[in-house]
Amino acid sequence: MPPLSDTNFMRRALDLAQAAADSGETPVGCVIVDPSTGAIVAEGGNRPIASHDPSAHAEITAIRAAGQALNNYRLTGLTLYVTLEPCAMCAGAISHARIGRVVWGADDPKGGGVAHGARVFEQPTCHWRPEVQGGVLAEQSADLLKAFFRARRAGGRRQAPDADRL
Repeated sequence: MPPLSDTNFMRRALDLAQAAADSGETPVGCVIVDPSTGAIVAEGGNRPIASHDPSAHAEITAIRAAGQALNNYRLTGLTLYVTLEPCAMCAGAISHARIGRVVWGADDPKGGGVAHGARVFEQPTCHWRPEVQGGVLAEQSADLLKAFFRARRAGGRRQAPDADRL
């Protein structure tokens, strides 16, 4: 088995983000990995439009899939890779799931909830604080988001409510 690589798992998350973009969703992808084996436990991409669910962010869809795959609501020790800094809602779900480590690509100064905004894991009321690392393939992650919203604006289609996040 090749050694675990944040870059390799983030590349897979970028593939999922591209798939989300191809289906008209904001391009964010997420992979949850068991670092003890290197196995991908679950994956997710943004789906709020298709699922008519405002909570269907990539992280939430992946966390739900991981819980089902492991038959457990606790995801202790797993690593979550996501192409965009998690928002406050996703950071809360990450904390409740007890995920051990969170790695993201692009920072989100407007909507982020980890290094920006609410800084959920720094709050005294946060019950679980994972290890965090931002900036893995940040440029590629940001470029995908910027290109998606640039194309939406150029196409004259109605912008998604979060279109100005980056």
